[in-house]
Amino acid sequence: MASGQSLVPTILFLLCLVSTAVSHSIIQLVSGDRKIRIDDDIYCESWRFSVETNDAGYWSTIPARCERFVQDYMTGERYPSDSEIVAEDSLAFAKTVEIAGDGRDVWVFDIDETLLSNLPYYEAHGLGAETFEETSFDSWVDLAEAPALAPSLSLYKELQQLGFKIFLLTGRDEKQRNVTEKNLLYAGFTNWESLILRGPSDEGKPAIVYKSEKRSELEDEGYRIHGSSGDQWSDLLGFAVARRSFKLPNPMYYIS
Repeated sequence: MASGQSLVPTILFLLCLVSTAVSHSIIQLVSGDRKIRIDDDIYCESWRFSVETNDAGYWSTIPARCERFVQDYMTGERYPSDSEIVAEDSLAFAKTVEIAGDGRDVWVFDIDETLLSNLPYYEAHGLGAETFEETSFDSWVDLAEAPALAPSLSLYKELQQLGFKIFLLTGRDEKQRNVTEKNLLYAGFTNWESLILRGPSDEGKPAIVYKSEKRSELEDEGYRIHGSSGDQWSDLLGFAVARRSFKLPNPMYYIS
């Protein structure tokens, strides 16, 4: 009996060692020279929430520990699913609007990551892990090959059927009008009322100021902006805002 009792401390000690080892393995895994904490997904989901709600404010690149998370999100099923939910909510609101029939009921769309997806470009440039490089992005824009975001294309067409006039308000430069129109048509977007791009007087303005001013001009012309869709808060906030604004997901970059 005494012999059995003497084994108890030894057994407890061994159990403590095993518990410590297991706990350590839960905290971190080793991949090459980098230690990856198993709770990265939890952190990065919270980071994405902060970004999408605009709590994060300005940021330039995604956190290094979230590179794989953003890749999985953007190339997996969650990004199109989230985009689909936004489109469904947008359409549900649109159906409550009483269209006057005078051609003044408007929906405003941003273009990049709202109607057109630049995912092929960003997949080749770190999906937000690299600092934005305007020259290489402009070369991609010149190809006019960005595919449509499928949920947005469906929403776009359904809004037209409901009687909304569609205005496209983009931060792209006026010099990119032809390639932008070409790309929109290639992706399936047609019959927009107007495509608004940055002119010489808009250069250097923050996006939130530029887009607010353009919406204000539409209101001054007698248009009623019921809905607005964009992947950046600067597409939606400011002044002369829509009755309802709909934020599409984008954890790859931030524009103020």
